Amino acid sequence: MSNYPSHPASKIARVRSLFVAALALSSALGTITVASAQTVTPPTTPTQITPQAGNTAFLVGHAVGSQGYTCLPTTTGGTSWTVNPARPEATLFTDILGQPLEIITHFASINENPKQGIVPPLSGNATWQSSFDTSRVWAATVPGGVVVAGTDPESCPNGGSIPYLLLQSVGNKKGPTGGRLLANTTFVQRLNTNGGAAPTTSCSVGQTQLVPYTADYYFYRQDQ
Repeated sequence: MSNYPSHPASKIARVRSLFVAALALSSALGTITVASAQTVTPPTTPTQITPQAGNTAFLVGHAVGSQGYTCLPTTTGGTSWTVNPARPEATLFTDILGQPLEIITHFASINENPKQGIVPPLSGNATWQSSFDTSRVWAATVPGGVVVAGTDPESCPNGGSIPYLLLQSVGNKKGPTGGRLLANTTFVQRLNTNGGAAPTTSCSVGQTQLVPYTADYYFYRQDQ
């Protein structure tokens, strides 16, 4: 008979799993810290969706989610699907050691910290929130900052998808413990969209539909 205490396989496996998870989290947090300090090189884009000089991309997230549409009446007496107000629901990932790691969630919410002179719409603004420090940026499409998908093979080659956009920050907020990953974001580009376009089916007023899409979001901040 052994004099050593027994260690059930399930307990050993659980300890190993916790250890691996802790290492993965530590690696992920370290990677995000480094990523936020690195220079990201976005593709060349048409002038109308290129941020102003003096702003540099610092982070990119690969989004998987859906775009929400609502059926509303038209001025001609019919109905059509509309994206206003915008209802995005997406999760943004980066690649860590060949595995996708969630870094940001994307949705619509009320702007809690609008920039001076900005009156937040009651329908909310497009919002990106860090999955690590919960810092946020609210952004709105700049005037003319829309390009039809499929018209630029380098930055958005997939025709029939939702357009690619340039959005400018209308509000930023640090996380509750001072996190700043997105707190200084000035512009957001939506590029390389695939899917998400409005349905082409007939609809009844008030009907809603979610359409899957993927995209790359590039985050910019002002040069120091």
